[in-house]
Amino acid sequence: MLEDRPCLVSRDFPRTHELDATWHMNYPVPPIKRPFDPTSTDDDDDTETQIVTKIPILSIGSILLSTTTQQQHSDPEESEQHSSDSSSLISAIGRDNSISCLIRCSRSDYGSIASLNRSFRALVRSGELYRLRRQNRVVEHWVYFSCQLLEWEAFDPIGRRWMHLPRMDPNNCFVFADKESLAVGTELLVFGKDLMTHVIYRYSLLTHTWTTGMTMNGPRCLFGSASLGEVAIVAGGSDLLGNILSSAELYNSELGTWTVLPSMKKARKMCSGVFMDGKFYVIGGIGEPDSKLLTCGEEYNLETRTWTEIPNMSPVRNGVVNNEPPATSEAPPLIAVVDNELYAADYADMEVKKYNKADRVWVTVGRLPERADSMYGWGLAFRACGDRLIVIGGPRNAGEGFIEVNSWVPSEGPPEWVLLERKRSGSFVYNCAVMGC
Repeated sequence: MLEDRPCLVSRDFPRTHELDATWHMNYPVPPIKRPFDPTSTDDDDDTETQIVTKIPILSIGSILLSTTTQQQHSDPEESEQHSSDSSSLISAIGRDNSISCLIRCSRSDYGSIASLNRSFRALVRSGELYRLRRQNRVVEHWVYFSCQLLEWEAFDPIGRRWMHLPRMDPNNCFVFADKESLAVGTELLVFGKDLMTHVIYRYSLLTHTWTTGMTMNGPRCLFGSASLGEVAIVAGGSDLLGNILSSAELYNSELGTWTVLPSMKKARKMCSGVFMDGKFYVIGGIGEPDSKLLTCGEEYNLETRTWTEIPNMSPVRNGVVNNEPPATSEAPPLIAVVDNELYAADYADMEVKKYNKADRVWVTVGRLPERADSMYGWGLAFRACGDRLIVIGGPRNAGEGFIEVNSWVPSEGPPEWVLLERKRSGSFVYNCAVMGC
């Protein structure tokens, strides 16, 4: 376990509330403070003149990283040696030990680390730290969501920090089209429609930029999806002609490739996807013919590459009410997995339900937060974020433009929601995804 291994950097993440800000390289960069030089006096005329190169001192957790160097202006060999040592990162302990410490830092420190010198910056932007974090099971989960068209924000539930992502710059067709979102590896993917085709916008945590040009083998929208580490699966959806699909694809964010998977047993759109017990599940949705509401789910085994249908896996509400909206008006199932247990948000009854795998039934375990308003499930985010469930939403009342981020840790008992943050914003969550890296 990582906790048993000594390291120089504490992983005690800050818990103080910070002001809303835009972060350099995806993280806040602290103001530069230059160290005081007590040897500098006005009457040291007989001493040899020194040039002191002062580089910022950076406090990360409980370790003080200082790259301050004192170089003799008359000694070029020492200057050359210092330049060579920068590739070892923290020169006193070497490159390997430096990286071993850095992967245990909070993600929020990486922007500050990148500002130390070119070697640190190159390391952060290479993605090597995140690959090693994944190998050593060092993961932080941040929530990415959009409450304004084309604008995305991120929230760190541990440090309770906010971050603005760069604004997307698509055409008007993409702005008003249906969009899906998916976080995988160090990327946030936003799927939508351009003029005559589907388009994917990709945000990179490493470069803090949006790019386009990626395409699936079978472009689609309104699909179910989920990610596991550096891979993600999308299943179902509809094509440009409105045909409901049964096909599925796997995306590898390390390679940037899409691979066609075997098709599901049933075509479906407006479904939801999760990973649980190492397998991918697609649940609910609208099928054919006549836009029929599907109550079954399907399990995909990544090892055998086979699909298995599971009846009554969708958390569909029982009974039909006269004023109940048609199936196509409701949001896809609001589901999330924590500790390999499947949970669902029932927007109508404001309840949280848990799936009993053995009996294949849904059981009510508690209530949703009071202000978790929605429009038939739309505008409300219900996501797994590490060992906790996160609900993001706001009141539908006119004039109340804010959202709340509420959290519950299922392992601690029945639902008791903790308000992590409240923020002035649009109260309708268009898209939401959780990035764990």
